[in-house]
Amino acid sequence: MIEMPPAGGASHDVVAAALDLFARQGFDQTSVEQIAQAAGVSRSTFFRQFGGKDDVVFADHELLLAQVRDFLAGPHDDPWDAVCEASLLVYSHFAADPELARRRYTVVRGVPALRDREIVTVFRYERLFDEYLRAAIPGLDPLDAVGFSAVVTAVHNHVLRQLLRGSKRVPASVLRGALDDARRRFGVHPDAEAAPDDLVVAAFPRTMPRAEIARRLAARLDG
Repeated sequence: MIEMPPAGGASHDVVAAALDLFARQGFDQTSVEQIAQAAGVSRSTFFRQFGGKDDVVFADHELLLAQVRDFLAGPHDDPWDAVCEASLLVYSHFAADPELARRRYTVVRGVPALRDREIVTVFRYERLFDEYLRAAIPGLDPLDAVGFSAVVTAVHNHVLRQLLRGSKRVPASVLRGALDDARRRFGVHPDAEAAPDDLVVAAFPRTMPRAEIARRLAARLDG
């Protein structure tokens, strides 16, 4: 499971101080020196931890992307569910401190350059999910991989915006339910039901090579 640095750590304090200044003074009007002073760190320490002001805004995402990649690299019985779990882990991080997340959201919405970087960051999650599914399920149609990854990312962002734009907590269970619905629509949820004319029943000798089974199943599905 992904573990993030605890709130109150040095990096977290710098991020919180920076976002507070950005919200009060404006992003362009806030200097690195002001951030460092507000956070109680030196200018050199700031640049050691972050590359610049925009990196402070997206610091959590950079760490999350790396840790989600590590999470997906582990063993998973159900690749589709693993992608959903990765989405939930990211959501849970921001839901743990909704006020800080809302402050970040307000800052990003007000700066075009940050909005552009946010779009790129969202795509990095989607691409990570897509690459994982293709590697975890050999032979998976790329359209299915990219389609499911896009849906998970869109559902995640929709629920996260509910949290960011409101004043109440939106529990991870809301996202879990939405992701379960997405898996049912893709037919990859354990309790997904298929219509009678959408079922494929096949029987093969136990000794038949798996590659031949896959070939025959593909032929029946394409027929």
